[in-house]
Amino acid sequence: MTGTDLKDGRRRKGWTQENAARRLGVSQPYLSLLENGTRRVPEKLAHQAAGLFGLSPARLPMKNAGWSVQVEETNTLASDLAALRYPGLSHLESVRKKNPAEVLLSALSVKNLDARLTEALPWILVRYADLDWEWLFCAAKVNDLQNKLGFLISVARRFAENLGKHDTATLLRDQETVLERSRLMKEETLCHDSLSQAERRWLKSNRTAEARHWNLLTDLAPEHLTHGL
Repeated sequence: MTGTDLKDGRRRKGWTQENAARRLGVSQPYLSLLENGTRRVPEKLAHQAAGLFGLSPARLPMKNAGWSVQVEETNTLASDLAALRYPGLSHLESVRKKNPAEVLLSALSVKNLDARLTEALPWILVRYADLDWEWLFCAAKVNDLQNKLGFLISVARRFAENLGKHDTATLLRDQETVLERSRLMKEETLCHDSLSQAERRWLKSNRTAEARHWNLLTDLAPEHLTHGL
């Protein structure tokens, strides 16, 4: 979270620095330093400000420094998605919100991801299209996840078109174009490395054009996504 995020959130509320500082439990001079970028926004305060100002979780700080990806257990990922308000997991008790870009990259790093969680990943890209795309692309490329991410963006773009979210679909199409330059030639699965050879052969012949383009063995398509926004 940047100082600009803080300032914009406060101004949307119509609050003075004094008013916002009192609600955040900090001094006005300290909030001023945060807003002008002189001091870094601490993680705890960032979460507090996101809730207070109604900021997107995409503004939350990443848990890990740099572009490293922390691979989470299935239950943790499910809770993270529930915290982001994914409708398919609304029955779960949610935890403190994480940045959706971090949740997405963590999920893509899992060798065998539960199908219900895989189907949630395009939803993240449509629901939180205000992601830090630069960080997301850099982290994907450092961890060789660009083909998986590129395919998900393609699915999310078609999903957005089906929902009538044309501005989001245009944004996603632009991101596809950027990531296209880093497309890898190696063939892999979409977080389902335990596929048998027979399953791999079937998917190679029956996958969608998008999956073939991104060299992925998967049958995930927009029509499989049952949860809207």
